[in-house]
Amino acid sequence: MRKFAWLVVFMLASAVAVQAQDAAAEKKGPEIKFEESTHDFGDITQGDKVEYVFAFANKGTEPLILSRVLTTCGCTAPSWPKEPIAPGEKGEVKVSFNSTGKMGMQNKVITIISNATNSSERISITTNVLPKKEAGE
Repeated sequence: MRKFAWLVVFMLASAVAVQAQDAAAEKKGPEIKFEESTHDFGDITQGDKVEYVFAFANKGTEPLILSRVLTTCGCTAPSWPKEPIAPGEKGEVKVSFNSTGKMGMQNKVITIISNATNSSERISITTNVLPKKEAGE
């Protein structure tokens, strides 16, 4: 009976190990991982131009290529690395926001399209745009 119990334990442990290997094998390829996915500028004045840098790393096994970075508004301008990011290396997506013509709470979503296993990632910026102060106020 003991031999049978040990055989069952061994078979279960082997099955778990095989599943873990299969899961690891499925994760091959580049993987983008942002340190932060949101940034709040707080209150700014209408007409202010602000920017923030979102840092990311390639946590995958192959080079990461960012093909496009899309914004929801022409008031938001991104810049990103055009060269491949090697496994384990870091990169940055810089996002600039121009508040001219904007008022109140703003939430801008930036979509990063890449060759990563998680091919579409989103980051966002928020801010509250206050009215421009008139001269003498």
